Amino acid sequence: MNVVFAINPGSTSTKLALLTETEVIVQETINHESSELASYDTILAQLPYRNQRIQTWLDQRGIGLNISAIVGRGGMLKPLHSGVYPVDDSMKRDLCEGKYGLHASNLGGLLADEIAGRLGVASYIVDPVSVDEFDDVARFSGLPELPRASMLHALNIRATMIRHAKEINRELSSLRLIVAHLGGGFSIASVNQGRIVDVNNANEGGPFSAERAGTLPVYSLVRLCYSGRFTEKEMIKKINGQAGLIAYLGTGDLRVVEQRIQNGDKRALEVFEAMVYQIAKEIAAMAMPLEGKVDGILLTGGMANNLRLCGSIQQRIGWIGPIFRYPGEDEMRALADGVFRVMKGEETPRAYTDS
Repeated sequence: MNVVFAINPGSTSTKLALLTETEVIVQETINHESSELASYDTILAQLPYRNQRIQTWLDQRGIGLNISAIVGRGGMLKPLHSGVYPVDDSMKRDLCEGKYGLHASNLGGLLADEIAGRLGVASYIVDPVSVDEFDDVARFSGLPELPRASMLHALNIRATMIRHAKEINRELSSLRLIVAHLGGGFSIASVNQGRIVDVNNANEGGPFSAERAGTLPVYSLVRLCYSGRFTEKEMIKKINGQAGLIAYLGTGDLRVVEQRIQNGDKRALEVFEAMVYQIAKEIAAMAMPLEGKVDGILLTGGMANNLRLCGSIQQRIGWIGPIFRYPGEDEMRALADGVFRVMKGEETPRAYTDS
């Protein structure tokens, strides 16, 4: 029986799971106190500390020799085709140097590789946020200095489309789908025969979400940036972290918003409906790359648990195509499933160096 060890580093935690094809053997989150992390100047400097915490976790459970492969959450990397990538020296160099950005997820591939080296097994990443399968026409923004970039919740989006294809007994290569990942940030993707041909950049555009501003009025944004009220760092935080539901309602928790609506809060209902409007508008826009021929609209991510949200979206865009709900985002299962597809010969791993 093959067992995959999945590692998903976040800013203040490291999620760990041991999985077979059919079950989760164990899953746990190691929380890192801010005081522990404060002694490290950079995210990459945390590597030995997190490595040791993971090894201790494995040793305490007597786990190691039975692991078949290790997979880490993909970090900020160069634009890549979706898929499963063995961790190689070129990838590790880019993750360490932060050439394409620094994020806690950069540690995923590095941790997987170090632990895999000790165990003598292979290490992988699966569908990092830098998946880029755009047609060239989708890259134009209006300013040559600011090309549109593909930056999305690729791991959950691809896992959801693969799951959907299996459930309806269709080949993914035969489907035209719109997949809306609705979490703390929103990625709404147009998928043509398994390829993500367009998507809003979850950090810079699309609908406003729990904590992100989405697309903003450009002139007004420029004036705000030069108003002298905010530093560059403060503006970035304001747009990505302090915007959306948090800015309007003081909370990014849709469950709290739902309760306020039920209690008769008219402002909460107004903001909620505005968010639905923007989500629906983006979904409709993503039908265009598919020439309006949409086999299904897949709603996923944490907010897809909210029936009011999904029902309101359906009222606005149900005319585009059938809607399917896949609430949540099981990242650990998605990571492991990518490796299992490789093990079973269903998917050929891609070489980072050649991409």
